[in-house]
Amino acid sequence: MPSQVKYTPPKVWRWDQPSGGAFASTNRPIAGATHDKDLPLGKHPFQLYSLATPNGVKVTILFEELLEAGHEGAEYDAWLIDIGGGQFGSGFVEVNPNSKIPALMDYSGPTPLRVFESGSILLHLAQKFSAFMPIDPSARVETINWLFWQMASTPYLGGGFGHFYKYAPEKLEYPINRFAMETKRQLDVLDRRLSDVDWVDGNGYSIADIAIWPWYGNLVLGRTYDAAEFLNVDGYANVLRWARAIDARPAVQRGRKVNRNWGELWEQMPERHDASDFERVPKQT
Repeated sequence: MPSQVKYTPPKVWRWDQPSGGAFASTNRPIAGATHDKDLPLGKHPFQLYSLATPNGVKVTILFEELLEAGHEGAEYDAWLIDIGGGQFGSGFVEVNPNSKIPALMDYSGPTPLRVFESGSILLHLAQKFSAFMPIDPSARVETINWLFWQMASTPYLGGGFGHFYKYAPEKLEYPINRFAMETKRQLDVLDRRLSDVDWVDGNGYSIADIAIWPWYGNLVLGRTYDAAEFLNVDGYANVLRWARAIDARPAVQRGRKVNRNWGELWEQMPERHDASDFERVPKQT
């Protein structure tokens, strides 16, 4: 039986003490900017403000895939946003009032567009370049189905399982069990789907794969929350096959490095302003 102390919620919740755990210093129950800070502006049509978390990596992978596919108009500048507080700068909040990375400014048209939330950015770019999403309407719906499956499911993996298993100040049996069960159910959904198709939408490599892989692909590859053994990811053979196939793509390998400022030196490229920037990243040893 769980042994944690019973908690009785008050009639009215008040923010009167830190929540504890990782990121507690930036968690707050109000929105808006905490300080004035303009965003930098580069030379390319697309200005990305992000960090190489799973949600941020989705967008840098798509940009690199677009460029590799020959879409020269997809050139971009990627600026690092420190989510220890940088997401609350006034310039960033103007682009994304929700203060979450990634956020994008699109200057490629007659009117500048702000695009926030990773799923919205993926859809915007796929539609703009007619790439990595089917043209046929029925096939396109299936891609969007799986894109939104990721959006709806991942909070249970990240904010649920990841928080209580990796970041919470105490290891509590009930929430870890609850969210481990849900994470494994989601992996089973994905594994069953990939038993019938090579790529998630059943038509080809798409923004659905690009959205899902940074979370679930990296999880089964042992890169997320140090939880691969705990979740027995070897039991999801189809997800593993799919995850390894995406991991081997050159554009994915480049996209994983952009806006990353931790890990091995060969994994890091905090900012990206030109394709030649990758040549200055140390080689993997």
